[in-house]
Amino acid sequence: MLSNNMNTQDAERIPSCCIFLESPAEIADLKHCRHLLKSPEYSHKIQMDILFQDTPLLPWFLQVNTTKEKYWPYIISDAIRLAVVWKYGGIYMDTDVISIKPIPVANFLAAQSSQFSSNGVFGFQHHHWFLWDCMKDFVQNYNGDIWGNQGPDLVTRILKKLCNLTDFEKVEDHICSNISFLHPQRFYPIPYEAWTKYYEVWTSKPEFNHSYAVHLWNFMNQKEKKNVTVGSNTLVENLFRTYCPSTYRSLVQAAEDMVASK
Repeated sequence: MLSNNMNTQDAERIPSCCIFLESPAEIADLKHCRHLLKSPEYSHKIQMDILFQDTPLLPWFLQVNTTKEKYWPYIISDAIRLAVVWKYGGIYMDTDVISIKPIPVANFLAAQSSQFSSNGVFGFQHHHWFLWDCMKDFVQNYNGDIWGNQGPDLVTRILKKLCNLTDFEKVEDHICSNISFLHPQRFYPIPYEAWTKYYEVWTSKPEFNHSYAVHLWNFMNQKEKKNVTVGSNTLVENLFRTYCPSTYRSLVQAAEDMVASK
């Protein structure tokens, strides 16, 4: 049974850093992040055999035939985030997540619904047993033909083995086995079905008072390819201006350079 009581010790052990990892294929879809691919300060090639060493993922990685994996960029990204956070601890966020405020717990999963956990945002202390169990399940129940089987479906499978997932009441988080299962409002205040609302002009700006971050659902934007447009006054532009000032300045500069070149 899940409890709504926040663990005081968890609240005190806030991770000291955030880890942002994503596959190059997905970064390339984010125009505002493409500079990361060219910057030696931020872009580092990961040696998978070294990263996966001393984890259940290494034997799988050494024998998987990547040419036959149609979802390989997503699968390897799912594997990397588990291994990195297990080895070093901290917080993982997808590149299309905008951080708004500190997350006050150390070991947590982000709920998309009362019965489903995402793996686009999570945080754990290093060598946490939950991530080890996830890596074991990753290998034992591997199926690269099903999108999400190694990602959100995997995390949800492990969570359901531990916890009786009940409906959320109000905006309150649940705790099970000392893992906080955070309410969907914490990271997904706008659900994926309504992702285009981020690219609309709002007459009344949402405050996101219950959110620690917002997920822009870039995966849903692959066909329409909506952009963060300077001067549009859309919700996403205002989020970038407020919470990503350096990136926003780059967008402004790019827009000015484009005008000057005409």
